[in-house]
Amino acid sequence: MEQPRTTRRVFCTTALTAAATVFLTSGGAGPAAALPSSGTWTVPAEWESHSGCVMSWPWDRTDGWGGLLPQVQAEVAAVAKAIARFETVLMFAEPGTTADARRLCGPSVTVVEYPVNDCWTRDTGPVFALDAGRTQRTGLDFRFNGWGNKYPYDKDDLLPVGVCSYLSVPRRPVDLVLEGGSVITDGQGTLITTEECLLNPNRNPGMTRAQIEAALLAAYGATKVIWLPYGLADDLITNGHVDLVASYLGPARVLLHTQPDTSSPNHARMEANRTVLRAATDACGRRLQIEELHQQPHFRVNGALVETFSYTNYYLTGGSVVVPTAQEPDDAAALCRYAELFPGREVVGVPARTLAWGGGGVHCITQHIPAVA
Repeated sequence: MEQPRTTRRVFCTTALTAAATVFLTSGGAGPAAALPSSGTWTVPAEWESHSGCVMSWPWDRTDGWGGLLPQVQAEVAAVAKAIARFETVLMFAEPGTTADARRLCGPSVTVVEYPVNDCWTRDTGPVFALDAGRTQRTGLDFRFNGWGNKYPYDKDDLLPVGVCSYLSVPRRPVDLVLEGGSVITDGQGTLITTEECLLNPNRNPGMTRAQIEAALLAAYGATKVIWLPYGLADDLITNGHVDLVASYLGPARVLLHTQPDTSSPNHARMEANRTVLRAATDACGRRLQIEELHQQPHFRVNGALVETFSYTNYYLTGGSVVVPTAQEPDDAAALCRYAELFPGREVVGVPARTLAWGGGGVHCITQHIPAVA
């Protein structure tokens, strides 16, 4: 059943008024920014310069976490502190939970009081685009429906309102149900996504593939979509987010999760994805260089088998790559692989077993804010 929705106008009036003290004392508040003028706006690649990172604080035991809430809070705080060594981190926290967030995250993380449901900011926060001169930002505000009406989203669907207001960045609503973790971009015209997620009827049932692609390209300022067939097997929460199987390392260079074990259900799925990438060219006409990452441990959390942990679900800063770890033997090989892939960055492993149990990882709980010129 679809969760009750609050109009954005009413939500702004109540939530932003309640958080006004935080905004004003932080210097982030101000008059509502004007919507961006027409022109070319592009979502940049994640390896480009950041001015900061947006995160959200998990707080609600009834939103699936139950007795694992302290564990996931510790993991989110560890990710925030790891990123805050290199760039500003803004942690949006439900009213009444900010003291806990500040205590666990420490003084290097800025906590902002604002209503949220959960911690999956890559999917719920604004996706930031830059103008042609790279001097202005706008926040793309896609519709969010709890990954196909699976989880509460009445507050998270409105997170872009608060983030854009806090940053004094204009917000551009996009009439498309989309999670940020379902798309990766090279910032040069090419998007990679999965058919399994974007074409799932629980997202945009009234739209054809062509219509979804057109809306996505227009929003991201891109010209080409490469459609991978699959996400990870048994990814029942996100229905196959691409950031659990692939990432962009640089122009025409993709990191792809592959599975050599032929007994694994992911073997054939990842082979199908690799076949597509090998045959593809990007928007600039370039063949893709594919780097592979084989490790994908399975383990149990709270008695449940976790099958969707992914090392490709990392976060880049200007000086580091923050990689989820499972506290399993595969961690060592995966971290060594990242040292090879990012020789100029510090590789920071952060425990993410509970996040994986919840359906995601480091990338899923972070949303980068691109720097402007």
